[in-house]
Amino acid sequence: METLSTLKVIHVAATVLLLLSGFGLALLAWRKRSTGAAVTVQRPWAFIWLLMGVCLVSMPFTGWWLVHLVGWPLGQTWILGSSLLYSVAALAWFWLVARLNRLRKGEGGSLNFTLALAVISLVGFVAIAGLMGAKPV
Repeated sequence: METLSTLKVIHVAATVLLLLSGFGLALLAWRKRSTGAAVTVQRPWAFIWLLMGVCLVSMPFTGWWLVHLVGWPLGQTWILGSSLLYSVAALAWFWLVARLNRLRKGEGGSLNFTLALAVISLVGFVAIAGLMGAKPV
């Protein structure tokens, strides 16, 4: 398989896995909350969190390599916007993981702020997927 095609598949697969894993965890938390569980995420699925982390780490490298192979300048507005959105969404995701771990240990914290971090991360990654799909060159 050609390098460009392989990178596209890896990059898109990482994006899809990240979004599906996030939706799966959100569905799990919603189902537990609707059953009346006091703590919504008592034991998060370690494999899914690890998979999301690997996807998050791989996306900037494969994205840069794709842009380099295609020959697009890094100064294009949509690429800079995606990079900024990625930075904010990834930081929100890492902070969310740390807060959920604190909640799991019972150290407390604001559930509203945790939800806000999850929404910021979700909206950021969905917007990046939209920019990747549109590619307004």
